[in-house]
Amino acid sequence: MTSIDLDKVLDKAWADKSLQEVLGAPVAALKGVSDRDGELLQEAFGVKTVADLADLKYVRWAQALAALEAAE
Repeated sequence: MTSIDLDKVLDKAWADKSLQEVLGAPVAALKGVSDRDGELLQEAFGVKTVADLADLKYVRWAQALAALEAAE
């Protein structure tokens, strides 16, 4: 099972929330993502939540390309 230090990836207000709550949270719950960044992601791609960002096809494509490059 993979683990992640939530204090390193989430704003303090979200670090003690359940995974389900975090996935439903606005993208600004991610450390380093501002409210304005969240607004821009929503305008550009319709991304409202952390789950939306994770499911964004452009993010998945970029991750797949990076994984292919790492496997070479």
